[in-house]
Amino acid sequence: MKNEKYAPNRRNFLKTSALTLGGLAILPFCSSIPAIGAEAVKAQADIAKKKPLVVYYSESGNTKKVAEMIHNKVGGDIIRIETVAPYPDDYDTLVQQAKKEQAQNTRPEIKTKIPNINEYGVIFLGYPNWWSSMPMPVYTFIEQNHLDGRTIVPFSTHGGGGLGHSIEDLKKECPKSKILKSLAVPGNRASGAAADVEKWLEGLGNALIETTTGNPKIYPDGAY
Repeated sequence: MKNEKYAPNRRNFLKTSALTLGGLAILPFCSSIPAIGAEAVKAQADIAKKKPLVVYYSESGNTKKVAEMIHNKVGGDIIRIETVAPYPDDYDTLVQQAKKEQAQNTRPEIKTKIPNINEYGVIFLGYPNWWSSMPMPVYTFIEQNHLDGRTIVPFSTHGGGGLGHSIEDLKKECPKSKILKSLAVPGNRASGAAADVEKWLEGLGNALIETTTGNPKIYPDGAY
C-alpha cells in the first residue's frame, strides 16, 4: 500500500462544510423534514472528512498506468488488487481461464487486504475489461471489503469493448452504492491518457465535491 499525504482544497472544504453545517442547523426547526434527513447529512459530512482510495486490478499494466494518473490528481491511497494464485503468462490461456471463471461465477482468492475500509470516502475502482465485465478478482475485493453503499468511481481499460456491461454488473453487486460517471481508456492509449483522466475528473465536478474535500490539482480556484 502506498500512502500519500492528502491535501484538501480549502475552498471546497469550506463550501462543503458550510452547506453541511447549514443543513444540520436548520433540521431541528423543519418539522416537515423526515428524521432520516439528519442521518443523510451526517453521512455526507463523514464522507467529506475521509481521504480517497484508488484501488485497481491490472494484469498487463495498462490499468495500473491509469490508476497512477488518477492517484496523482486525487491523492489519498493507491492499492493494487493481487491474486494469491497468479494468472498464466500465456495470453490465450489467460483469456480462457478468465472466461471460465466468469461462467462459473468464481471468486479467486486475493492477498490484498485493507485494514479499515471506513477510513476512505470516495473509492476509485479500476479494472481491465475481461469478457465485457470486471475480472473476477475485483468481485472478490468488492465483497470482502463490503463496498456496497459506498461512493464508487469506476474506470477501465479495454481492447475495443469499452466498459462492456461492467457498470451494470457493478450496480448489481453494489445496489446501494452511489456510482459516479465512469472512464474507459483504450489499452493502447493508457500511457498517454493523462489529459483524458484530468478532463474526466473535472467533469465529475459537483458529484465529487459532495463526497470529498477535493484536491487543488482537480479543483483550482476559478475552475467553475
